[in-house]
Amino acid sequence: MLEAARRVCGEDWTFRLADIVRELTHLNESTVRTHVTSRCCVNAPSHHQHRWPYFRRVGRAVYQVEPDYRQRPAPSATPVAAATAAREPAPAYVVDAAGAASTIHVVVTESEGWYVAECMEAAVVTQGRTLDELIGNLREAVGLHLEGEDPVESGLSPTPRLSVTYEFSPFGP
Repeated sequence: MLEAARRVCGEDWTFRLADIVRELTHLNESTVRTHVTSRCCVNAPSHHQHRWPYFRRVGRAVYQVEPDYRQRPAPSATPVAAATAAREPAPAYVVDAAGAASTIHVVVTESEGWYVAECMEAAVVTQGRTLDELIGNLREAVGLHLEGEDPVESGLSPTPRLSVTYEFSPFGP
């Protein structure tokens, strides 16, 4: 993840989540998104037991490489870089033709009797007492968030889907 971020980030060391997904097509899209948004992000909610301080979320689906990890990869092609350079375009379910994310990923956790949903590509957080109530609230919150906005300006397709993941520990809190 870190090497891919170093390859795609701009001069200000920022990158979009969709860029990393396109860069790492040989990996599962969901795994890449989880690693960038949670496991490798210093200011993400603590959903995972192990985290690395590689990135910081600085905007909607926009991340920045932390200063301690800002070193460009060597210009010589590594096997992964060579394979990446010759790869096919990302599958259609990842991004649309304009390069916009076709899916808003949502992580649901349970906290003190409430189900809490946080969107990764949009600044939306909502909750509900039941999963059914949460999904209704989530649809409404995302709709209100995107109302009057141009989703493409935020790196989203005009009609994004919601992909909801429920995270829990089978061993308790």
